[in-house]
Amino acid sequence: MKTLPDQSFGKLWNISFGFFGVQIAYALQSANISRIFSTLGADPHDLSYFWILPPLMGIIVQPIIGVLSDKTWCRFGRRIPYLFIGALVAVIVMCLLPNAGSFGMSVSMAMVFGLLSLMFLDTSINVAMQPFKMMVGDMVNEKQKGLAYSIQSFLCNAGSLVGYLFPFIFTWIGISNIADKAGTVPDSVIYSFYIGAAILILCVIYTTVKVKEIPPKEYAEYHGIAKDSETEKVNMFKLLVKAPKAFWTVGLVQFFCWSAFMFMWTYTNGSIAANVFNAPETANHLLDTGSPQYQAAGNWVGVLFAVQAIGSVIWAAVIPFIKNRKFAYALSLILGGIGFISVNFIHDQYLLFASFLLIGCAWAAMLALPFTILTNALSGGHMGTYLGLFNGTICVPQIVAAVAGGWILRAFTVEGSVPPEVYMLVVAGILLIIGAICVSIIKEKKEA
Repeated sequence: MKTLPDQSFGKLWNISFGFFGVQIAYALQSANISRIFSTLGADPHDLSYFWILPPLMGIIVQPIIGVLSDKTWCRFGRRIPYLFIGALVAVIVMCLLPNAGSFGMSVSMAMVFGLLSLMFLDTSINVAMQPFKMMVGDMVNEKQKGLAYSIQSFLCNAGSLVGYLFPFIFTWIGISNIADKAGTVPDSVIYSFYIGAAILILCVIYTTVKVKEIPPKEYAEYHGIAKDSETEKVNMFKLLVKAPKAFWTVGLVQFFCWSAFMFMWTYTNGSIAANVFNAPETANHLLDTGSPQYQAAGNWVGVLFAVQAIGSVIWAAVIPFIKNRKFAYALSLILGGIGFISVNFIHDQYLLFASFLLIGCAWAAMLALPFTILTNALSGGHMGTYLGLFNGTICVPQIVAAVAGGWILRAFTVEGSVPPEVYMLVVAGILLIIGAICVSIIKEKKEA
């Protein structure tokens, strides 16, 4: 089997550059979905259920994209056609979602429209996102995969930083952060989605133009694929049975990590609004989502998530210097767990920077190390399929957390008081620490 040649830094950068735009879209979604649906009128106890759709679409779509792209080849390549189509659909939906309350529909219809838009947005983001990870597996040798995924992690966090800060920046330059009427989303959020959509399509066009994927014959030589396997029918269940131990052991760690971050995305807005900005209550003893304090907290959550992205970029540069990969993984998750738990004890908006810098350490490890460990353990012609299946270790925990979130929140809620969402971040911290303990059972050995 031939070995893939080393690639220049510029080529590794081009392979992942479109990920910058995709991550802006993902950051806008993750930082603003709870804010958008709360503004439309969602009950905070039911808020986690709105988050079921994104991972549910991911667990359906990404394995399919993996299987199809493994069998695809055209003049544009094998992975690139999927990422381009996914990005194009995402751009359209990004222009519709924040306007869910602006089309004169009733509250219930606006919710339905918002949910359908969210479903299509996350589906298209998943279609656009996964090919970038697959192209690294396809085109980069084992020696350079750590660097390639580190570049991807950097671009991911840079995109997150931009997406998270957009509403804050637009408010700072004078765009309204309070909606004209109840049930509609502020212009600062709407314009953020518009600009994010434009950047997304430009970044994806850049990667499409700059990257030339490996032709099928060469790909087969580099990845040890026999001719008869090119027409082999793919049975995903059989592939799961044959999956290397790294697939399952890393997957266990992923379960705790992604459950924790689902709680962060769902409950940080309410936590910061109640715990730091003292948002007023409505007659039903729920947070007044139309109040200036709640919307200011929504902007500040974007800033905190941006701080998390900065922490992630810094820590991603540190990780390669830690020779023991499993130790780096476990240490990162412990630091993130401490960051989550500390939010419960901080009531100053600026002191929260320290908490979210620590959370960024966990995020950096989650973006780079699982895929490095897994792709180094894989060989043969099912790279895309396995990476698509591996996405289940990201989606399943989010679905479980979304279903369980409302139940856990009710357990912490005293009748007649504002739901203590901040406790959900403590739960997230505990989950990350459990994940760090599970790192010890990861098997990194390469298997046939």
